Parts: sequence; C-alpha cells; structure tokens
Amino acid sequence: MRDEGTMAVDAYQAALPARQQKVMKRLRLLIRKAAPEASERIAYRIPVFAYHGDLVGMSAHRDHVSLHTMSPPLVEAMTHRLSEVGVSGATIHFAPDQPLPASLIAEIVAARIEENLARRPGERRTTRR
Repeated sequence: MRDEGTMAVDAYQAALPARQQKVMKRLRLLIRKAAPEASERIAYRIPVFAYHGDLVGMSAHRDHVSLHTMSPPLVEAMTHRLSEVGVSGATIHFAPDQPLPASLIAEIVAARIEENLARRPGERRTTRR
C-alpha cells in the first residue's frame, strides 16, 4: 500500500513534461536506493525525502532540475566536483540531458544521512561508506 506522501510525489511527477519526468524518476529511484528507509512527501512545494530529518529534495523547472541537499556545508565541500553544474547555496542545478552521476547522488544522500544522525546523540549509524 502506498502512503499519502508517496502518492503526492507520484502526482508531482505525473504533472511534469515528459523530459523532466524521466530525469525526476531516475533521481527519485537513486535517492530511494541510497536511502531505502527514507519517507517521502511534498514539502516546500517539492518532493522531499526524510530520514531522521529532511535529507534531500528535488524539483523540476523549465530549463533544469534541482537536487536540494539542504546542507550548504556539504555542497561547499563538493565544489570541486560540481564545476559542470550550477550551484546555489545548498542546491545543485543541472540540465535534464546532463543528469548527475548515480555515484554522486548516492554519496550526497549518504552524507546527508550521516549529518542527520550526527545531530541525534545516541543514534546508531546505519549507513555504509
């Protein structure tokens, strides 16, 4: 059974043009793979994944897709790896025909899980590096 959050994200994706749908489906799949225990919902008018707090969000725009890392320090630490894409604060913008590498998405999600767990004293870390 699909929960309300998942159905809301399904509806968000279904309303997108085909070009963005394809990229957003891939991005969603990769985030789910990197954080299988995360829940998803619409927050801030975009799909957001949460695990012990918000992890990442994603959004589609006319000319680009965005991965919202919700962590300016993480993006700053990865600046050298993001020279081919647009960056604004904690958000990475990329063209639909030039998606982010799957390994980079997995690394970002894993780092966000670690950040969230580090803020919770006594929580056991469950991510693998």
